Amino acid sequence: MPTIDATPTLIGSVQRALRLVDIVANSARPVPVKALAALTGLTQGTTYNLVRTLVHEGYLTNEPDGLVLGASFPVFQSGPDASGVLLARVRTALREVTEVVGATAYLSRYHDGELHLVDVVDAVRCPRVDLTVGLESSAHATALGKQILTDLTCGERLDYLSRHRLEELTPRTISDRSALLAELERSPGFALDREEYAIGNNCVAVPVIAPNIVASLAISLPADGAHVDRGLVTKLKQTATRLSLQLGADTLTSGEPELQSSL
Repeated sequence: MPTIDATPTLIGSVQRALRLVDIVANSARPVPVKALAALTGLTQGTTYNLVRTLVHEGYLTNEPDGLVLGASFPVFQSGPDASGVLLARVRTALREVTEVVGATAYLSRYHDGELHLVDVVDAVRCPRVDLTVGLESSAHATALGKQILTDLTCGERLDYLSRHRLEELTPRTISDRSALLAELERSPGFALDREEYAIGNNCVAVPVIAPNIVASLAISLPADGAHVDRGLVTKLKQTATRLSLQLGADTLTSGEPELQSSL
């Protein structure tokens, strides 16, 4: 009968490849190859060769700003325990929106009583809004934030608003609490920001809802040419629905009640 060697022979290249995947899986942002080399102490040449193989096999995926997990990574079958899994799911959805609609796409989520921006994918011809004021302080003025506030329970919504001052970011910002609550109650199933966060930019957001997940998917458009119609909202909702189903399936499969915050 074969015996287990007390000092087994280890394949160094496999160990190095697994280390690269582990770093990406536990990163909340895409990881450039040069950063992987620096973190592991490997040469850039070795790192590039390992990454090329991992991408070919589907364990990693190349994005313009770095590497995220690929569809073949096993954790996609067992749940979103790591931040990198959520990022990979979200990045795929945002890139789909950007390519179909031609506008910069955003995803935010509600976590531990606060709103957080998870990820952004830029469209070449429609750059992102300058997010000088973070979503944590400007939810009332953004479509991303309004959609999440709409989807919260009444108690959660009132609690959030009681802890955040409604700053007037532009002359069009709704800074009156009663007026904001009335707008949220009239929600048609999507949220709009018509130059309330930044003059010259409009934003439309739709819900992303899964077990224990409240998030919103949005795009920004220049106000002088923006036209939000049923077709545009439908495209956003189609992607949001697919993302909701994926996140819901991941959560149910893993048995984990919460996704970790990515930012």
